[in-house]
Amino acid sequence: MMKLSNMVRGLASDAVAKSLIQNWEHDEGTLTFWRASSNFVYAFENKQEKYFLRFSYDQESSIEQISAELEFMEYLKSNDYPCVSPILSVNGKYIETVLKSEGTYFAVVFSSAHGNTLDENITEMQCEDWGWSLASLHQLSKVYEPVSTKRFNWQDILWKIDAMLQAYPDEKEAIEELDILTERLQSFPISNTNYGLIHYDFQLDNIFYEENNRVFSVIDFDDAVYSWYALDIVTALDDFLDDDMNLEHSQVKWFLKGYCSVIPLSNEDINQFPYFQRLMKLYRFSKLLWSLEGSEVVDAPKWLDDVKLKFARVRDELRRGF
Repeated sequence: MMKLSNMVRGLASDAVAKSLIQNWEHDEGTLTFWRASSNFVYAFENKQEKYFLRFSYDQESSIEQISAELEFMEYLKSNDYPCVSPILSVNGKYIETVLKSEGTYFAVVFSSAHGNTLDENITEMQCEDWGWSLASLHQLSKVYEPVSTKRFNWQDILWKIDAMLQAYPDEKEAIEELDILTERLQSFPISNTNYGLIHYDFQLDNIFYEENNRVFSVIDFDDAVYSWYALDIVTALDDFLDDDMNLEHSQVKWFLKGYCSVIPLSNEDINQFPYFQRLMKLYRFSKLLWSLEGSEVVDAPKWLDDVKLKFARVRDELRRGF
């Protein structure tokens, strides 16, 4: 999730995207805005094939972390795991840079995923395949050794939350929640079987289902982080897990059945679920505080007010949960 003020600058007249796309082969006139969250994403075509340009402001990401993300994706692809591929630019680079008056942007282009997106009406069989797909990723993660830079880890998330909350001393409940979770997470065991590089956003908008072969093709690894595999499960199931952590919910049950067909879950793993849910919510809350900072933009586009209202509503709802 980026600062809304950065989002306004990055989307202005699509100037940044138009500048960056010149580094890749493309069909003129096909560049269109797709979405913006932690990154800006535009769709385009090259020889009538669809691709996606993703770029981020240097305040939001670093070239080293993007390189580590792409290395993990290439490793997964080399082991026949279905995810999208980064595309070389005309300059023979996977990451291109453009300098603007407000700072630096880093860009990557990806192939498009095969399959269709699913919604909350996902079937039991699809849920089982979803869980199987995440467990298969974790199975590969267990033996992954990066050649270059490592991705961030869960402690970096706690440090980020702390840094964001330091600017808001009145958020006493959130600060107290951070202290509780920090102490609790530090007591969790770490081993090759329960911990590694996770996707951390394995939700339905980032996976595409191929019905014929029951396979999910995965996008959006830019949140990948070293943490417990159980955190990836909880994050994936966010839309289906209520605060009571009801594991008998139909979609949750079938997801876990698919997951456990590849990697068994211990009682210890399952008992950690509520703490990972609390971490996820606290992280989202702190990112919303960060995103809304300085969002009073002169000559703001019409969409900004709607986004600010939505973000403030979610922030307030999360605050009530601490």
